[in-house]
Formats: sequence, structure tokens, C-alpha cells
Amino acid sequence: MADSQIVDPGGRPTLLALRALQIGDLLVAVPALRALRRSFPAHRLVLATTGALAPIVDRIGGIDALLPTPDPAAVAWPGPAPDVAVNLHGTGPQSHLGLEALAPSRRIGFRCPEAGPGWEGPAWDAVAATHPHERERWCALLQDVGIPADPGDLRLDPTGHLGPAPVLVHPGAAFGAKRWPVDRFAAVAAALDGPDSPVLITGSAAERDLAEEVARTAGLPADRVLAGRTDIGALCDLVAGAGLVVSGDTGIAHLASAYGTPSVVLFGPVDPAQWGPPAGPHVALARPARRRGARFADEPDPALLAIGVEEVVEAAATVRQ
Repeated sequence: MADSQIVDPGGRPTLLALRALQIGDLLVAVPALRALRRSFPAHRLVLATTGALAPIVDRIGGIDALLPTPDPAAVAWPGPAPDVAVNLHGTGPQSHLGLEALAPSRRIGFRCPEAGPGWEGPAWDAVAATHPHERERWCALLQDVGIPADPGDLRLDPTGHLGPAPVLVHPGAAFGAKRWPVDRFAAVAAALDGPDSPVLITGSAAERDLAEEVARTAGLPADRVLAGRTDIGALCDLVAGAGLVVSGDTGIAHLASAYGTPSVVLFGPVDPAQWGPPAGPHVALARPARRRGARFADEPDPALLAIGVEEVVEAAATVRQ
């Protein structure tokens, strides 16, 4: 488990990496974090991120401490200036300025003149043009300053699992633009449910009503609804032991990628070339020609609505072979 001690009493130099977002955002930064661990073996690696993500931070390995950071522009650093500050959060200027305020000896991040002369890395647009995926972009940033990084180094170690491998159906997402309709998720859940692959409906506490509606519509018993009954650590263990994950473009899809769990991911406003799963037992379904691209809209993106139930069920059969 990542130690709660931020500053090393033994005097080791400190590397502070900032990535204060959500589950999927942290998981796509895993290859970059591991590259930093390998390249700075003598440093104490502190990750400034959302405090609730501690169970995932523990599973990444190599991170010495988590610094709870709800606001990337105000990193509450408790000790002497870090030796190295790495902005894996964004292009700035807010996140750059939050790290600049700590007066680190060395700065690593995308170019941001507004934050001062120390932030002279590569330009975001130039890197994005050749490395469209989020995992690849952060690795390219490190490679630009001489730090070897492998975008494929994203896997987490699975925990043991006994019994039937469940199918996890996750109907929720942070915004309506990424939420496939309830009746379609229910139809997929009903089609995939079986004695050797019981369907469980996952989600947050705020998504429990949505999950219960999916279960009722699919004819599943109420005890199949796990939404609001699992913390992040338990969700990690569920995904690691599952036989399949079906979801929209949200955090649980990135957990499936991290554990190598077969998955079918439905994309609407966002291009899977930027946020989709890696090669492996995963299918990303998308209709780019129909995409409106308003990722924070309340209504499902037309590209998401263009994906049908039969297509999802067929994709599930493909990845489970």
C-alpha cells in the first residue's frame, strides 16, 4: 500500500507526479507512471491524485505515497520543494501553475509559456498528431525528455477468483452523451445471462436507480444489482475475475483493459482512437460518421444510439471465444 508519509524522513529526493482526475484517467497514465518509477529509482514517487483512487494506486505498484488532490491548481505539498515535478494532468496553464508554485528543481510537462520558462516540453498538438491515444501521449512526453516509456505497460495484477466468471453490465457514465439507453442495456443483459455467466449490474451509488431499472427490465433478480454496494477496490476485484465487461466509455472499461478482461465498449461522442482499449480481447464499437462530439451533453450522442443490441451481443460472443 502507498505510504501516507509524503516526505521521506530519510532524505531521499522526491518526484511528484500530478494526475488528479478519475478512474479511467489514472489508468491511461499507468505506463507513464511506471516509466517514471524505472527512470528515477532513487526518488520517492508521490502521486497527486483523487484520494478515492487509493485502491487503484496500490494496485499500480511502485508509488510510494498518494497526495490527495481535489484541485490540480492547488497542490497541497507539505514539505521542501520536490526535486522533480511531472505534469501528467493536462496542458495547463492551471495544472502547470499549481506545480510551479512548489518551485521544483526540475519540471516535466507539455509546453506552457504561461507557467514560466521551466515548462518547455513538446507542444501538445504536435504530439497528439502522431500519438492520438491518451496512453501514448503521456509516454511520448516522457520519451521527448529522454525517459523510455512503453504505452503497453498498463496491466494490473489480477486477484484470485473462484466460481462462475460473471458478466458485468455497467449502464452508467458521467454524462448523458455516453449513456446507452436502459432498454438496450437490459436486452443485452438478458441475452448474456446464464448459469455459468451470471450478469451483474455495476455502478456507483448515484447510479443505483439506473442499475435497478436495467435489472428489472432484463428480468434479473434484485441481488444482481451491485451498484452502490462496491467500493473501488471491490470493483477492481470484480473486473479482474469477470468473464466479460459491457459498458460505455467510462472507468470500468479501462479497468477491463488493465486486467485483460474481455470487454465490449460502446463509444459515442469520443473517438476510441483516443480513449479506446488496447489490442486484446476487447471490441470498441463506434459510429464516427454519426458523432456529434458534445461529450458533456445530457442526451446520448447519435453515434452511440446508432449501435444496436444485436451488434453488442455478437461482439460479446467474439471476445469471449
